[in-house]
Amino acid sequence: MRAAPYHPPVRGGPSAYPGRMLTITQALYDQIVAHAREDHPDEACGVVAGPVGEGRPERFIPMLNAARSPTFYEFDSQDLLKLYREMDDRDEEPAVIYHSHTATEAYPSRTDLTYANEPGAHYVLVSTADTDGVGDFQFRSFRIVDGEVTEEEVKVVEAY
Repeated sequence: MRAAPYHPPVRGGPSAYPGRMLTITQALYDQIVAHAREDHPDEACGVVAGPVGEGRPERFIPMLNAARSPTFYEFDSQDLLKLYREMDDRDEEPAVIYHSHTATEAYPSRTDLTYANEPGAHYVLVSTADTDGVGDFQFRSFRIVDGEVTEEEVKVVEAY
């Protein structure tokens, strides 16, 4: 199991940074949540690619958790290399990098911070544990830059 949740300094919640928002379609939102549920009790992980420089998630790319663990996720290095080459060929970049937590809240762990190396990406966490008493999952988005976490609002739309 994961250790007790670690909360690094947060520069502000969604209201502290108006305009810092993940806008995502209902279809992509549903695909991410479904992947988290399907891979439970292991953590799920994946990417949603979008056009370079636009920050708009468009293409859902579920990945295999090479660690096959309920407390840790890891992209297979060969799959990741293939994905980045494919995105480069398509003039895409990772707009969203997502993974699930199976027993803790949807908040970046210390390990998550260590692996967060895409400062332009939205880091989405889905918790498949009812940690807040308001439902069977949480869906939250963060920006992680130089180890600093900023939660951002999530706006779900039917289409762009």
